[in-house]
Amino acid sequence: MAWFKKERSAHEDEDRKKVKVPEGLWLKCNHCRAIVYRKEVERSAKVCPKCEYHFPISVEDRIDLLLDLGTFREWSPDLAPADPLHFKDTKRYTDRIQAAQQSTGKKDAMVIGEGRINGNRIALGVFHFGFMGGSMGSVVGEKVALAADGALRERIPLVMVTTSGGARMQEGILSLMQMAKTAAAVSRLAEARIPYIAILADPTFGGVTASFAMLADVILAEPKALIGFAGPRVIEQTIKQQLPQEFQRAEFLLEHGMIDQIVPRKRLKETVSSLVGFF
Repeated sequence: MAWFKKERSAHEDEDRKKVKVPEGLWLKCNHCRAIVYRKEVERSAKVCPKCEYHFPISVEDRIDLLLDLGTFREWSPDLAPADPLHFKDTKRYTDRIQAAQQSTGKKDAMVIGEGRINGNRIALGVFHFGFMGGSMGSVVGEKVALAADGALRERIPLVMVTTSGGARMQEGILSLMQMAKTAAAVSRLAEARIPYIAILADPTFGGVTASFAMLADVILAEPKALIGFAGPRVIEQTIKQQLPQEFQRAEFLLEHGMIDQIVPRKRLKETVSSLVGFF
């Protein structure tokens, strides 16, 4: 059997051990599943060079992308969730909150405030998907209402960027009540004829989709964003039918009249600025 083995010198073995590929150089696209070079993705505003899928970005990157540099002023930064139901599954809810706060540096899954977009003042709300899947609990609902009330008070447009898995199950009925609360808050803007623009990022699901996210005057979405209420597997099991290809993607929703426009990330500021100008 030794005939079939290639003998290596000690120098070759040493050189072989030295060659190591650094971790984190490559990413796997969530849509086309291609392996892409991380730096290439970062250079293109976190967009896949193969299929143009838009990777999730941080709240800070989103604010920098949309607003004029240095104009953002946060509202109600200290609002933090409580645990009124004393909820526990595999972990206590309080422990989950603490872990999410430590890993993200945020009090909860949403940041609100005001800033300027090409000189025009707007109120802005941005979800943080990294905080418990961007789930909407009492604090998120309160912040949506505060952002809408602030826009109403200052008579400036409201822009909401959503990325969420839906309601926060650990808060039970209190979480579900936020759907009605946020819908009522944005309806006050409609009555006062103050513009409300929603930007749906990947993914936007559950109670967020079923409330304020789909009630905007203009609904934009990033390319290939997954948007819906229930997941496709649940729907297929319920209706006993196979769903169309690319079901619940932004392109499917645009084709069926559920959203107004799909806007690449690099053109979002320009598009939102134009809409604000039109209003």
